[in-house]
Amino acid sequence: MIFALAGTGYTWTQEQRKEFLESHGIQMMQTGASSKRKLRVLIADDVQETRRNARLMLATIDDVEVVAMAANGLQAVQLATEHHPDIVLLDINMPEMDGLTAYREIVRVHPETGCIIISAEKDSSTFRSAISVGVQEYLIKPFTGDELEEAIGRVRVRVEQARQKLVQDTQVRKQREAYLVQLAIEYSKSRRTDENAMEVFEQLAENPRCEPRWLQTLAMIYVVRREWGRLKVLAEKLDGREKE
Repeated sequence: MIFALAGTGYTWTQEQRKEFLESHGIQMMQTGASSKRKLRVLIADDVQETRRNARLMLATIDDVEVVAMAANGLQAVQLATEHHPDIVLLDINMPEMDGLTAYREIVRVHPETGCIIISAEKDSSTFRSAISVGVQEYLIKPFTGDELEEAIGRVRVRVEQARQKLVQDTQVRKQREAYLVQLAIEYSKSRRTDENAMEVFEQLAENPRCEPRWLQTLAMIYVVRREWGRLKVLAEKLDGREKE
């Protein structure tokens, strides 16, 4: 099987691809493989009895562990940053910060985190607000252990799917970066300044951690090709990085 990087004119056999990735510490993606681990849950409610009851209910569910409990929304955000839960169980009305705002803050940093909102409110507007921020489940107080377990099960599926996609996206990104670096090495040796070479170095330059040598090579290509507008943009980008 042959693999090609679009626009570069460079192709790899499957064996070359595997050997190169492994030499850079990158493992080939395996489909259908998953590791079984406990689902990490954070509970946040300003009522201590509700927190305690929810924790007791969760203790009866296999492969679930409560990693933190918060008494308000702000504390929930702080503890989520510290413990990285898979699912947050949030009361919608809490002091300091409400549950929906807390969830917005949590997924801004950890977008794969699932959420179950618990509330005594049954009005449709509150439910719609929860759905609009990405909440997956909504439980009305008081809820039973079976209801909580069923909600956890449904959110677990979504969390695992989101985590798998994140891993795959990261792996694809690493593989793509590895290909680009290899191409950059090849093109630098042959002193190529054509459009394909320029495209490769431009893609590398998009990475904030791009090696200075690739940026210098790109600048040289711009000079050779008289791409003064692009050279100016690159210079401004480098100046901005130096100031950060």
